[in-house]
Amino acid sequence: MNLSAQEAFLKLDLVLPPAPKPLGIYKPFLVDGKYLYLSGHGPVQPDQSLIIGRIGADMDPEAGKLAARQVGLTMLSTIVTNFGSLDVVKRVIKVLGMVNCSPDFEKHPYIINGCSELFAAVWGQENGIGVRSAVGMGSLPDNIPVEVEAVFELY
Repeated sequence: MNLSAQEAFLKLDLVLPPAPKPLGIYKPFLVDGKYLYLSGHGPVQPDQSLIIGRIGADMDPEAGKLAARQVGLTMLSTIVTNFGSLDVVKRVIKVLGMVNCSPDFEKHPYIINGCSELFAAVWGQENGIGVRSAVGMGSLPDNIPVEVEAVFELY
């Protein structure tokens, strides 16, 4: 029997951080028809602090990948907080991952796999993996190592 997204998440025994509130002039999410757009999210921890640092300078790739997973958890928190359950999402459509890294760092996709692997664990291989871009940035807000935005299809 297939688990629902919410059941799959609960089985992972992970903790959602609080959903972040906008610190600028934007909406954290927008629904247009059957699509849910999530604004860029950072790695919020359960105590509401941010993971900070630059990959290739302040942190290694493994720590960066964990930071990307934490961004994914933050995004899941936004969905659960505003829609009550992860079961409202049918599938992941698009992920854009931005990596705050040193100029010589070249493994951006490896870092963003931290988020993509989480989504695949929640929605399954078929629905949890969408199209994706993983790009390096010279800096990100508050010196966070990773920012991710995504588009989901709703039921």
